[in-house]
Amino acid sequence: MKLQGRTAVITGASQGLGAEIARQYVVNGASVVLCARSADKLAAQQQALEPLLATGARIVAVVGDVGERADVDALFATVRSEFPRLDILVNNAGIYGPMGNIEDIDLDEWVDAIRINLLGLVYVSRAAMPMFRAQRYGKIVNISGGGAANPMPAITAYAASKAGVVRFTESLALECKDDHIDVNAIAPGALVTRMMEQLLEAGPEKVGHQFYDRMKKIAGEGGTPLDVGAALCVFLGSADSDGITGKLIAAQWDRWEDWPKHLDELNSSDAYTLRRITGRDRKMEWGDK
Repeated sequence: MKLQGRTAVITGASQGLGAEIARQYVVNGASVVLCARSADKLAAQQQALEPLLATGARIVAVVGDVGERADVDALFATVRSEFPRLDILVNNAGIYGPMGNIEDIDLDEWVDAIRINLLGLVYVSRAAMPMFRAQRYGKIVNISGGGAANPMPAITAYAASKAGVVRFTESLALECKDDHIDVNAIAPGALVTRMMEQLLEAGPEKVGHQFYDRMKKIAGEGGTPLDVGAALCVFLGSADSDGITGKLIAAQWDRWEDWPKHLDELNSSDAYTLRRITGRDRKMEWGDK
């Protein structure tokens, strides 16, 4: 019950990783505000989670698109009316966007991916900040992914938006550190979800044969279990992670459970962040002054 007595907003909570994060939050004692675009899926998720609620905990569902400011305003109006405080925000909502060479894709679809994945995350974080600052405490968990740390040809909107998410995470973490608001991004691993299905349906001609073959292999092996990333989200929403901020954390590969023991070293280092690699870093003596 690591989250007992805490209230969390979780976006993209009706399916996939968002649904698993919501489940783990509920079984760890949290009250949750679930947000997603599909009213039917959101209602089904709420119904499935209600029997798991801890005593005194609640679930509220709000239909909305995080990329629409009016929807975000309505979401937080509900939060303020239903709960005395907000402790955690999990920005999970996201899409792949168009797949294919940049000159071939629909530019409106490319822009829409940025609207949801990056601007939507910014809108929601901005709306949560007054509540966090007023109580001088809060947790923001941003779902990033492989697109932040690796190029993704033919899926450029997704990659660009996720890199933006990580740099926004690092910047916001510094901006609100004095108010004890921790802001982190996580890479949950290669998940076999609806988004993976969309990628495979697009085919190798659009996403590239090498990337397609790798994703097909991962899908065949089952991918990273959803509960791995969700467990990291529980840790980052709990008091156990207080003071860990501004990091990009790989759920599957990083020993994040041990990080609280090394808090001073962690916070004085640029480890687990996005940084430029210089020629000197790769022992190329000819490229740098």
